[in-house]
Amino acid sequence: MTNGSLTLEAALDRLPKVELHCHVEGTMRPQTLVDLATGAGRALPSSDPQELYRFTSLDHFLELFWLAQACLETRDDWVRLAYESVVDGAAHGVVYRESFFTPARHLAAGQRLADIVMGLEEGLQAGEEETGTRVMLICDMDRAYGGAAGLELVERLVDLRRGGRGERVIGVGMDSTELGIDPADYAAAYKQAGASGLHLTAHQGENSSPSDIRYDVEVLGVDRIDHGISILGDPAVAQLLATRGIPITVCPLSNVLIANSVDRLEDHPWPRMAAAGLHLTLNSDDPAFIDSNLGDEYAALARAFGYSFDTMTQIALDGVDATWLDPSDRNALRERVRTEAAALGQRLESSA
Repeated sequence: MTNGSLTLEAALDRLPKVELHCHVEGTMRPQTLVDLATGAGRALPSSDPQELYRFTSLDHFLELFWLAQACLETRDDWVRLAYESVVDGAAHGVVYRESFFTPARHLAAGQRLADIVMGLEEGLQAGEEETGTRVMLICDMDRAYGGAAGLELVERLVDLRRGGRGERVIGVGMDSTELGIDPADYAAAYKQAGASGLHLTAHQGENSSPSDIRYDVEVLGVDRIDHGISILGDPAVAQLLATRGIPITVCPLSNVLIANSVDRLEDHPWPRMAAAGLHLTLNSDDPAFIDSNLGDEYAALARAFGYSFDTMTQIALDGVDATWLDPSDRNALRERVRTEAAALGQRLESSA
């Protein structure tokens, strides 16, 4: 390899990327969890950061995830989490992110939504000033708490924004378990959120049916679908999303390593979803829990399916097109990706 040339993996790591499916709680460094748990007096399955994020099933992962959530007890905890999330993402090419946070458990424990949001905003701003990466927020309803709690959360969020706070929260979604959950239970919450000018998305189709994806789109009015990998089970639903251009925020490594929805990355439906004309974006979901990052996600997808740097650049541009940025900011970001990708591509070509 000549001086100054790059491997495909290095070029993809540096490629400017957006991320639309990443849970801020899922970016928590294992050392941070150890520190927060110690401060909160909570027991951990291991105090060794190298051993902490080891799980054998989705249920086991959720236990760890909920433990990480439980250790976020103060505004300063949220500040630290958000700041580190920006810094860690920026180190692997994330230049813009719309990040989920799920406050239901914290609200049930007595925290105030304002404190959570203000803590996140303070940490994000510090990270942005250090890295230049920009991050907005999506407030997720936790389906484990039911539709009534979801509506109450949306109402609290709307009140917060009416009071001139929480402007960084630009969307509402829902996450946690999909199986056995009727999305109709969340119709009132989505109606309220949409009427208040918030963008709408929903985790659906990782282990739920295409009919639930259809309901989210046609009744709840979502702008995006998160995961969505079951969609090819009903070609009519796939055609619906393809025709409407509704993006799907796909997380292939998470589908394999966390949800066990796919045995191997090489078996992931990404190529077939792309061939069906679906608007796909590539994301990391809960990167800290699988010792990964968005650069790894791009490299892994390229290796699994033999995708070229140009193909991966187009995937990055597809991500830009799926953002909730205003048109001028979206166009500026597209130009940045194109320009920097061209420079990286020249260095990649020189290594041939």
